[in-house]
Amino acid sequence: MNPNSNHQEAVEKVRELIKDIEIAMLTTVSEEGLVSRPMKTQDVEFDGSLWFLTKKDTEKFHELCRNKQVNVAYADKSFVSIRGEAELVESAEKIKEFWNKAYEELLETTYDDPNLVLIKVNVDTAEYWDSGNKFKMVKFMFNRLLGKNTEGMELNQTVELS
Repeated sequence: MNPNSNHQEAVEKVRELIKDIEIAMLTTVSEEGLVSRPMKTQDVEFDGSLWFLTKKDTEKFHELCRNKQVNVAYADKSFVSIRGEAELVESAEKIKEFWNKAYEELLETTYDDPNLVLIKVNVDTAEYWDSGNKFKMVKFMFNRLLGKNTEGMELNQTVELS
């Protein structure tokens, strides 16, 4: 199999696992250590990058200016942990594209606020636990309880996206 199709399969798998999970936990590196915050993932199809909206006068913005390494965690029917590098994107057009009325109340501002900035996470690696398949999950747990080998059951996978 060629590397491009492996990459595309990895992107599609992550897209499938996170598509209905609205809120992610974005972990940044502060001076005191790791900090995780709930963030709304932008409503765009995952293509190897994730997008979040924030303000420049926040701690996370300043943390990302110092250290661009982040982790993004999703938990629902499946669990996905994404490691990547954040890029701060100042684009009024892109902000307007992502904007919706809920942000006006949540962020107490409008889409044309110069204090707004996008966080683009360029994904390096995604690790996932596909617990959406109940049969596979039960079989995995049963084999674990019996001390049997669970290797190759593909419940937990790590995929490279960079």
